[in-house]
Amino acid sequence: RRFASLSPSWLFAAPALVVYAAVVLYPSLAGMLYAFTDWSGIGADKSFVGLANFQKLLHDDQAMDSIGNTLLLTVAIVVVQNGVGLLLALGVHVKLKSRALLRVIFFAPVVVSPVMVAFLWKYIYNPDPSAGLNGLLGLKIDWLGDPSLALWSIAGTVVWQYAGYSMVIFLAGLEGVPKELHEAAMIDGAGTLQRFRYVTWPLLAPALTINLMLSTIGGLKLFDQIFAATNGGPGYATETLSTVLYKQAFVFGKFGYSTAIALVLALFVAAVSLVQVYYLRGREVAQ
Repeated sequence: RRFASLSPSWLFAAPALVVYAAVVLYPSLAGMLYAFTDWSGIGADKSFVGLANFQKLLHDDQAMDSIGNTLLLTVAIVVVQNGVGLLLALGVHVKLKSRALLRVIFFAPVVVSPVMVAFLWKYIYNPDPSAGLNGLLGLKIDWLGDPSLALWSIAGTVVWQYAGYSMVIFLAGLEGVPKELHEAAMIDGAGTLQRFRYVTWPLLAPALTINLMLSTIGGLKLFDQIFAATNGGPGYATETLSTVLYKQAFVFGKFGYSTAIALVLALFVAAVSLVQVYYLRGREVAQ
């Protein structure tokens, strides 16, 4: 009777849910237990240490500095990526003959491997005055070797790759804005900026919610570009929680401590996402 009471939608979803639970949920929950152990990641020799790994995290200067780098990098990516993405969406939304081609060009970096993009920009950031960005601008700057510039250079790489992704989401929102509202606003004497502020921007609230959430989560767990371009250097200038937990596990053999860092990062990302959803959904209703 219980089986018969299940709706057809649940019956169709059941196989996928079983596979997801076996491949994702169970390994994730089982892996959390290692955060409370002292284990090198090799062999069965592990000991329960309780909250010792989390206490160590609070007194680890490198890990604490990486939290600051993670937050700075995330804020830079979220603000610039969505700003550029919105400008691109507005630019290719107008009736241009080449707008289809421009959309493809702006979106193309999104489908490229982050590691390939990192190596490409590593060449562009070449400190040689006659090569890359320095050669183009006539400068002599060590973009990835200067601790005060390296983090922002990584942010520029990420924005270049994913601004097109934000553009597509904003473009979908712009396509949903009724033309009648713009025509009515024009009749009432509203200029271009006024129409954007009072007509377009409020109706872009759902697109903005999606973009802010995706870019925030991506920034908080960013790893590929940093590992390929700087490996957390120079010094610890570009270390993030993702690179720290990787090194603790696979370089220093502290798998238990690494899992504790990963658990803290996962909980932090979940908390930030929930706050964003609560605030941004409320903003959508207010609009």
